Amino acid sequence: MAAKSKDPSTNEAKEVKEGNDESSLKIDTNSKKSNDSIPKIKMSPQEIISDFESSQEKSKVPDIYVGDTVRVGVRISEGNKERVQPYEGVVIAKRHGGINQTITVRRIFQGIGVERVFMVHSPQVASIKVERRGKVRRSKLFYLRERVGKATRVKQRFDR
Repeated sequence: MAAKSKDPSTNEAKEVKEGNDESSLKIDTNSKKSNDSIPKIKMSPQEIISDFESSQEKSKVPDIYVGDTVRVGVRISEGNKERVQPYEGVVIAKRHGGINQTITVRRIFQGIGVERVFMVHSPQVASIKVERRGKVRRSKLFYLRERVGKATRVKQRFDR
């Protein structure tokens, strides 16, 4: 750990470099109150946002691909009670990445096609379970919207 500083008694910020990372943190040595024994770390706004986003991401998210049949457990709050309702369907689209990652799940309910978009890292999504893998050759399966009945089936994939 290498640190740059002129004199610890002066009211200047120290620049600290950690290990092999090129990122640098600035530690404020201005201690106006005597009870502040912990130096404050100054981070850029971009570093603060990325740190917060990484802390909010779920750690155990399965590998989800387009064409997979998934069961998403959605938290539903009714009054003061909360329950988890499963929503099962085919993933027809994936968008974005990181904390903003979303999947579009399509299912047929009472003869009508219903699509829902789920944010993967949302607290409303309790669980995601892949029921079966689908073998597709496209990144978006919007063509399934025009199909009815057996034509909406996706072949199963066994290698993942």
